[in-house]
Amino acid sequence: MTTPSQTPAQTPSQTVGPFFGYALPYGDGPRVVPEWHPDAIRIHGRVLDGEGAPIPDALLEIWQAGPDGRVPDAPGAFARAGRDFAGFGRCGTDADGHYWFSTLKPGGPVPYIAVLMFARGLLKPVTTRLYFPGEDGNAADPLLSGIPADRRDTLVAVREDERTYRFDVHLQGEQETVFFG
Repeated sequence: MTTPSQTPAQTPSQTVGPFFGYALPYGDGPRVVPEWHPDAIRIHGRVLDGEGAPIPDALLEIWQAGPDGRVPDAPGAFARAGRDFAGFGRCGTDADGHYWFSTLKPGGPVPYIAVLMFARGLLKPVTTRLYFPGEDGNAADPLLSGIPADRRDTLVAVREDERTYRFDVHLQGEQETVFFG
């Protein structure tokens, strides 16, 4: 029997994984549409820890509406036929923490892409959003406008050229990306 003076120390928590290196990332995962699609855009970036070091074994999923603002009837991998818009993509990071997606810019009053990320050290995936710069609807979006002004830019991609956007995800630190419950 344990007396109050002999209370055992608390067991430290532990994370599971990484367990997503097999089967979850797949060859066409980053191709929400093929790169040759006339309206394809490229979204890329890096996943970084609190010290700015790359996370080489993270996994990102994106979920989004199409250019017409609607989610595909058969979202996710079920819609993949090699040429159709799937509304869903999955990409693991490389040794430099880099990921990429070939997709279409979503339509609607506030174009955004939902991002779900799995990484070592996380017991559960974290969720955020990628907004596009210069969109009129951004200012009126209740979610984006509800975030302190000095943190909003962590959710807005940087336009590199007409069809390329960069969106870095910082898990901690000064530039920490805003995540949602």
